[in-house]
Parts: sequence; structure tokens; C-alpha cells
Amino acid sequence: MSVVDEHRCCLDLGKHGMKVFEIDPLHDPRWKALVERRSDSSVFHRVEWLNALKSSYDYIPVALSTSPPGSPLEDGLLFCEVRSVLTGNRFVSVPFADHCEPLMSHPGQINSFVASLAQRTDQKHWKYFEIRPIECIPGPQSSLGICNTYYFHRLDLRPSEHVLFKNLQKDSIQRKIRRAERESLRYEKGSSDRLLGYFYKLFIATRRKHGLPPQPLKWFRNLVTCMGIDLEIRVAFKGETPVASILTLSNKKTLVYKYGCSDSQFNNLGGTPLLFWKAIQEAKANGMEELDLGRSDIDNPGLVTFKDRWGAKRSNLNYLRYPFRTAAFKPEGLMKYAKRIVSIAPERSLVALGNLLYRHIG
Repeated sequence: MSVVDEHRCCLDLGKHGMKVFEIDPLHDPRWKALVERRSDSSVFHRVEWLNALKSSYDYIPVALSTSPPGSPLEDGLLFCEVRSVLTGNRFVSVPFADHCEPLMSHPGQINSFVASLAQRTDQKHWKYFEIRPIECIPGPQSSLGICNTYYFHRLDLRPSEHVLFKNLQKDSIQRKIRRAERESLRYEKGSSDRLLGYFYKLFIATRRKHGLPPQPLKWFRNLVTCMGIDLEIRVAFKGETPVASILTLSNKKTLVYKYGCSDSQFNNLGGTPLLFWKAIQEAKANGMEELDLGRSDIDNPGLVTFKDRWGAKRSNLNYLRYPFRTAAFKPEGLMKYAKRIVSIAPERSLVALGNLLYRHIG
């Protein structure tokens, strides 16, 4: 399916003969209207995110809806086609997103969309489809299985700034913020090429420390271009040296933390806690009500504990896949072959490796 025909009915489903239609979310204005209207939509549903994915990795965005052509969209399940000779062809809802809630009119409706995706997965002989819901869980008859479980953290920003600071863990967060202030760390934010350059340099070093190549610079440039004023890069400096950076996305009343990196030589100065605290203060000043801290691997206790210490609420986030037999397959497992050379590869080679591999992961 390289071209989406929005006028074609995909499948008659359910006891009431429910029809599911395909739409092109990049060009059908009804999709943007649905995303803006729904309270459960996220930055990962937005056309801007999808355009960045398509420009960077050539993924094809598609959405399913029970709303016929010409009528306002009442629901939608978003996904992208990921085509790869290395990891197999598959449908993912959606690539590189921490979560992507199916936008349903009623809870049981998700089963019809899952049945439609299962049918197209079987017909095309593709490897699987995967959805990343927060709340909307298909019934047991859907034949979906859990392929990954993460921790998901959210911080309620509605309490006063005083209360939010009081809720921070004293030793590892409050004192680190105070240390950063005593060290006179300088703080800048924006989305300029200069700040992106500082961010990406730190990002390469952080990924190397974790035994992974960095995502392509093209991806971040496309995010900056597509997201516009809703993307900000924050950088902390010691003198003229960048020591930590985070990249955040704004969506309605939510600030989304997406990427973070630092120079480990300066971690004791509190650069990263300072940046998060600045982000929280500015989000509150702009009327935002939630900080989405994203997913964390369950076997990464350091990151999980760091997010816990901000007073964020932790929950489980399950990724679901059809057919269930593919649940053990991990596209990111491709990176294990890269780990052997990451620690010794020069920076240029490390970047080239990331450019090669990430489009196959999704």
C-alpha cells in the first residue's frame, strides 16, 4: 500500500457491519481537526510529527476511521508503514513515539480496527502490526500479545511551584539544582542551528556511553522544521562549555520530554536537573498542566529512579502486537551488532552507522 485511497472501504466488521476506511493523515484536513479536538491525542498524533517521520525515514503514515469520506472524523487509529529488508515490513503506531493512543468513540471499537489491521497484515504477508496505547486496550479476542513493557512517567504541573519543588527528592534533585545555581551554570533555550549543534554533540557522546549510535542529525533537523515553536532545545553551559541538554515538545497543555544528553565529566554540576526545573517553571508560566516524561526501560533503574524523584506518577506502558508469535522479535536488536564497534568508532563513523540503521528500527 504505497498510495492511500481514502474512498475505499477496507473491511466490513462487527455485528453491525462496521466499515473501516483508510485516510491519508498528511493531506486529509479531517485528521488534523480530529487530533486538535480530542483530549486524548498527543504530539505523536500530529501531522508535524508524521511529516518529520516521512521526511527522515520515508515511513508512510495511514489512519483508519469508521467515518465515511466527506463526513467529520469521529475516530481514528494511526500507524505508519515501515518497510525494511533488515527487520521486515510492518505497521507501527507510531515509530519513535513513546505512546500513541487509538482515538476511539467507545472502548469496544478498538477491536474492529485491530481486526482490520490484522487482516491487512495477513494479506500483505507482513511481519506484524504494533500499537502503543496508554488506556485503550483491545479485548482478549483481538489476538494481540504484549511485546514490550515500559514504565511511563507523568508529572502533574497544576500544584504551585513551591509545592512542586518541595516534592522533589532532596539529595539528588533539589541539591543538584542548587549546586547548578551556585556553579553559575548558564542556560539557553531555542531551536537555532547553534543550539541543535550543541545538543547533537552531547547526544553523540551520551549514545556512545550507552553503546548505541546516535539517531541521524537529519531527524532532529526535520523535527525542528516541522514542529516549529512547539520544539525547544535547552542547553546548560559551564562557562562556554555545554554540559547538558534536553529536547522538549509542546502539545496543548502538555510538555513532552523527548531526548536528553550530557557530558558525564560535568554531571556533578547538576546541569540536567537544572534544565528540567527550568522546563517545569516555563511550562507552568505558559499554562501547561502536565509534563510527559516518556517511557523508560524497566531494566534501566537509573533512569526510572531519576524520573521517580521528580514526584512523577509511574505506570506500566504495554506495547501490543499481532501476531503474538512475533512478540519476542525486537527491531532494536539490530543495534547489538553495532555495540561491538560503537566504543571505538570515530564520531563520523558512529553518525554514519546511525544514519544507516535507524530507519530499519521504527
